[in-house]
Amino acid sequence: MAFMDAKDAITGSLGECYITIEGKRYNFAQAINVEAVLEKTKTEVPILGKTGRGNKATGWKGSGSLEMHYNTSIIRELAIRYAKTGQDFYFDLQVTNEDPTSTIGRQTVILKDCNSDKIILTKIAVEDDYLKEEFDFTFEDVEMPEQFSILKEMNV
Repeated sequence: MAFMDAKDAITGSLGECYITIEGKRYNFAQAINVEAVLEKTKTEVPILGKTGRGNKATGWKGSGSLEMHYNTSIIRELAIRYAKTGQDFYFDLQVTNEDPTSTIGRQTVILKDCNSDKIILTKIAVEDDYLKEEFDFTFEDVEMPEQFSILKEMNV
C-alpha cells in the first residue's frame, strides 16, 4: 500500500495572487484567503423502471470569496464609481499554489470576469490587531494553465 508523503501537502501561505482590473495587473499581496467554487446546476431525470431519479448536469455557476488586508482603495474607488455612474467593473483573479518542498509542482487557476457582490467602504475595529475585509464574487469563466503533477502514489 502506498501513502502520500507529508512533504506533498501544499503549504497554504506559499502562493501568488494577481488581480487584473480594467487592463491593470496588480500583485494582490494583501490577499489572506481566496476560495472559488464551481457549482453544477442539475436537473432530476425520471427513469422508467427505477424508483429513484437520475441527475443530469445542465450548467454551472462560479462563485468565490476573497479575504484581504484592509489596505488598498482600488476596489472601493470602483465601487463608488459604480454607485455614482452605474459603470460596473469586472476583474480577473489569478491564483497560483506552489510549495517548493512538494514534488507536484504548481497549479495556476484564472477566474475570468469576476464581479463583486458587496464591498466594504469604510471600517474601524478598535479591538482588532489589524483590519481585514472580505467580499464575495461571481465569475463567468475559468482557466487552469498550470496543473499539479500526479502524485507518484496515485499510480497503481
